Amino acid sequence: MAQSRQLAAIMFTDIVGYTSFMGEDEQNAFVLLQKNRDLQKPIIEKFNGRFIKALGDGILSSFTTVSDAVNAAIAIQETCIDIKDFKLRIGIHLGEVVYENDDVFGDGVNIASRIQAVAKPGAIYISEPVYQNVVNKNIITRLVREAVLKNVHEPVKIYEVITTKSGPPDPVISESRSRDKSIAVLPFVNMSNDPQQEYFSDGIAEEILNSLTHLEDLKVAGRTSSFQFKGKNIDLREIGARLGVGTVLEGSVRKHGNRLRITTQLINVADGFHLWSERYDRDMDDIFAIQDEIALSVVEKLKVTFLEKDRELITKIYTQNTDAYQLYLQGRYFWNKRNEEGLKAAVSLFEKALEKDPGYALAWAGLADAYSLMGEYTNISRRELFPKQKEAINKALEIDPMLAEAHISHAISLMLNEWDWAGSAKEFKAGIDLNPNYATGRHWYAEWLLYNGYFTEGIREISLAVDLDPVSQGILKDKGIHYYYNGQYDEAIAVAVKTLELDPGFVPVYRLLSLCYQGKGMYQEAIAENQRWGELTGNSIKTRVALAHIYAVSGQVAEAKKIMIAVETEKLSGNDYRGMALAYSALDENDKAFEWLEKSYQMHEESLCSLKVDHKLNNLRSDPRFTLMLDRVGLNDSGREKG
Repeated sequence: MAQSRQLAAIMFTDIVGYTSFMGEDEQNAFVLLQKNRDLQKPIIEKFNGRFIKALGDGILSSFTTVSDAVNAAIAIQETCIDIKDFKLRIGIHLGEVVYENDDVFGDGVNIASRIQAVAKPGAIYISEPVYQNVVNKNIITRLVREAVLKNVHEPVKIYEVITTKSGPPDPVISESRSRDKSIAVLPFVNMSNDPQQEYFSDGIAEEILNSLTHLEDLKVAGRTSSFQFKGKNIDLREIGARLGVGTVLEGSVRKHGNRLRITTQLINVADGFHLWSERYDRDMDDIFAIQDEIALSVVEKLKVTFLEKDRELITKIYTQNTDAYQLYLQGRYFWNKRNEEGLKAAVSLFEKALEKDPGYALAWAGLADAYSLMGEYTNISRRELFPKQKEAINKALEIDPMLAEAHISHAISLMLNEWDWAGSAKEFKAGIDLNPNYATGRHWYAEWLLYNGYFTEGIREISLAVDLDPVSQGILKDKGIHYYYNGQYDEAIAVAVKTLELDPGFVPVYRLLSLCYQGKGMYQEAIAENQRWGELTGNSIKTRVALAHIYAVSGQVAEAKKIMIAVETEKLSGNDYRGMALAYSALDENDKAFEWLEKSYQMHEESLCSLKVDHKLNNLRSDPRFTLMLDRVGLNDSGREKG
């Protein structure tokens, strides 16, 4: 029985009202059925598709490329639209499927079928993975809605492909009302002669974005999502569709000495009309007033409901010192580069800002965030960074107890550095209450829920984070991690594929793919993804230890032991002590596994946070030493409050 698994574009078509035709005129209904098959089959083959089978009045086909599937659907609709009393619904989804002999199976088939079922007559509806593949290929689309489909775990964003024969949007599911209180703040264009002022134009847009996120009645696309369009000439309708927002704020900044010229436009995505625009010619001392005016004008034009406390948060000024403010903006600019050089520059700039104004809470929070990321992007250990990070967090909260970002930073630190799960839960709750649209807060609280075994709640929270920042590769990848630890390997793989569509160079995804294929027993695929991950990271130790684990669980014991012996004779510089424990556990050498778990604990490895939910450690769970380790990491309290 021939079987192969691959990524494919699946297309489902269905004749509108066919059941009624059968009841009215059975003979003509059969003629229509044959005409439908005769019409579609050559078009499918013309676009390199595979006619799988007919299912009553529906047809299932597959394509190796998404653009072929969509172009075939367009050709089919434009051909059959002139046939009297004949309309089709078409649904297309990109996903992993299994081909077996002359048939195809899998979630990708189910999702395509469900999308077809909700399409309006004569329309082509596609899922977001399909949309992401065709959006830059002269195929026009519009967002329809995010729908909950039968037997599909997560809501699916659905788009309509616009053809020359497409009708108006379905009034029931039109996007115009559902997205009227949503916005993306694009990076402002630097119009100064000095390219070094880029930090300033970016910073002003980011500050306005951050102030708007405090409003619960307004959906604000996250920074990562909005700033992906920097320097790109992309139609605003496309930006709105990608980010699921109804309005876009764009602007420009010209800074010359102490003089500023800032222009802004609030634009309705659906029709491109300007809802509001303004130009500000002011001195640098007026920068905070300008930002307040812009944010409040946006709120007014979008008719967002907000209370007086919300106004205070929107217009809050964290420093009166414009020099400190500019240094802070420079610090955030380099912090966002997410590399060792940028983070070290950010630390220096935040410290200079604090020299100008020691009471600048945002600069203290920025400094804490920089130390936190240095633990991930540099070779400096978290143990060395932790005291500095903790001091900066405490300073920020001492100055401003209402600073949401500082509460989230504190929560992350308590979770990763102190394994204080109860304390971190309270801080997450405080931060999210203060700023419910802060994607980073949602993201890391989802991690807390995952580590404590609250899978359903964790998926819901990470989905909220993705919705707020839909093109953040880090957040999207971690959604896949949630699925992985819940044993939903196909769902995790689908998320990994989507993440790589956003950025094929996002290295951590290859590790996720390797883990998922290993979980599915697809060991050759797991080895291939692990090798790719190792080549891109350059971390030989972690790659070899992970390979040893794959060998061990696949029964290649001798090969696994050979790697482990070689690694043990070398100086282990990759800090992957938990990985060693996993490999020895898979080899049923439990004493060695606990020896390496102890080393992991002594090094305070961040990966120990997953101790409670990692099924790769199931072999050790009945041992009292494992219970003791859970106690020491603070994860043996099943009744802990979720914040």
